[in-house]
Amino acid sequence: MSDRKPFLAGNWKMHKTVEEAVELASGLAEAVGSETGRDIAVFPTLTALPAVQDILLDSVIKVGAQTCHYETTGAFTGEVSAEMLKDVGCDLVLVGHSERRALFGETDEIVRKKLEAALRVELPTILCVGETIGEREAGRTEEVIKRQIESALTGLSAQQMATITIAYEPVWAIGTGLTATPEQAQEAHHYLRGIVRELHGEVADQVRIQYGGSVKPDNIAGLMLKVDLDGALVGGAALTADSFAAIVKYSEG
Repeated sequence: MSDRKPFLAGNWKMHKTVEEAVELASGLAEAVGSETGRDIAVFPTLTALPAVQDILLDSVIKVGAQTCHYETTGAFTGEVSAEMLKDVGCDLVLVGHSERRALFGETDEIVRKKLEAALRVELPTILCVGETIGEREAGRTEEVIKRQIESALTGLSAQQMATITIAYEPVWAIGTGLTATPEQAQEAHHYLRGIVRELHGEVADQVRIQYGGSVKPDNIAGLMLKVDLDGALVGGAALTADSFAAIVKYSEG
């Protein structure tokens, strides 16, 4: 455990109509209550974003977007800029999620440009990094993490780093039911923090690093016992109010 405030976030991905999202957000607001010991955020679909913001306006739960484009304006059909997200009151944005990298071809360069776009409008960001099963089995976990982190964070200021949370996502554990053991997660998080320290010195001690990969109510407490794990980026288990609230309210034992 550290003195960094735990940060639990739920990524709803491409789930929930507006009506379903409002129902989920309302349930979360009631279930989470006035929990103040932890930061909490949800990332609904773009179509449900305004409605979820309305429901959670007076809640402790922040509302973010799942991605953004790196340009301010332009002929980019179907995209949304960081400026637009800021304009509608978005609290934060995800950048570099493994599904964006794998399914939509987002390279390290694109992820860096999206991060810069969010920084440009002072939109807090969760930067996602992580290795595939093939990369892990080939012993390339550290190589991949190092490349992704250095590409995204090299040259940033301490002030900019203060607005960034990192989410370590072992891609092989996302939506598969597999979860990195607390020891595997701690090893990766410790290595990751070391890279941030090489780039930014003591700022690394303040950067929060979430774990993402089949996080559930029954494994969150064990993960959070590890000193370099500062929270979780939750997928499937964030799609019901009871499940996500149980994760948010995990016992520190």
